[in-house]
Amino acid sequence: MATTIRRAVIPAAGLGSRLLPLTKATPKEMLPVGDKPVIEHTVRELVASGITDITIVVSGGKGLIQDHFRPNPALVAQLRADGKAAYADAVEEVGELSRLGHITYLDQHGPYGNGTPVLNAARNFGDEPMLVLWPDDVFVAEVPRAQQLIRAYEATSCPVLALMPMDPGDSQRYGVPVVREDLDEGLLRITGLVEKPKPQDAPSAYAAIGGYVVTPGIVDELREQTKRWYEHRTGEIYLTDAINAYAGSRAVYGQVIQGRWYDTGNPLAYLTAQFAAALADPEYGPPLRRLAADLDDPAEVR
Repeated sequence: MATTIRRAVIPAAGLGSRLLPLTKATPKEMLPVGDKPVIEHTVRELVASGITDITIVVSGGKGLIQDHFRPNPALVAQLRADGKAAYADAVEEVGELSRLGHITYLDQHGPYGNGTPVLNAARNFGDEPMLVLWPDDVFVAEVPRAQQLIRAYEATSCPVLALMPMDPGDSQRYGVPVVREDLDEGLLRITGLVEKPKPQDAPSAYAAIGGYVVTPGIVDELREQTKRWYEHRTGEIYLTDAINAYAGSRAVYGQVIQGRWYDTGNPLAYLTAQFAAALADPEYGPPLRRLAADLDDPAEVR
């Protein structure tokens, strides 16, 4: 029986360069989607999925993330004294996430690449598997994406990647899995990933998106990558490279996620996520839909 997953890593040390100048002073993880910063969506997803230990790996200039989740009893008391109970409850709830998820912070050290924060955090995890979720993804799903990944791990005891169906013409934007076997209910046995293939070369109609169950074997591959990097000082440390190396001789699975995925890592994707969240809000959605209809009407006089 697979070990229960109770730990998760959120790599949050990136520069957010694709969103500059918006991210010059504000971490990309703190940009709002709806009424919450995008990283809060990820933290809430993990807490809702039963994760009790969340490590956020950060770099310099990311203090706003810690400030956001840090409990602030003085502010809560002031809001209650001013009769603003709803605001006080909202602030208190965000602080409670830090306790429920037992959020800790770790400075990133080592070569550039998205595998380094995973390896940094793994030093404190022993032989336990972990979830890795990026802080600039938002999933809207009846069953949280993290929970879907956990279920797949419990069924296989192997590393798991989050997958979504893709338009074949979009293959050059994603890592595309090589599917060996379809086990039904969205669970696929895979033998590796092809990074950003041309549509005619894509090995499947699925895209690997932000979400992984990482096992100790994958961590060992990251250690080997890092060791080679220090010997030659070239390239970057990528989690997908470690998964590919592992999949060469051992089982790896993909879970097709049921739900809607919003990436916020570039301007158009961020605006799309923000727009979708606004339209889904019961208070703000109706007037915004009317505004969109008015702006779309060329006969409207302004």
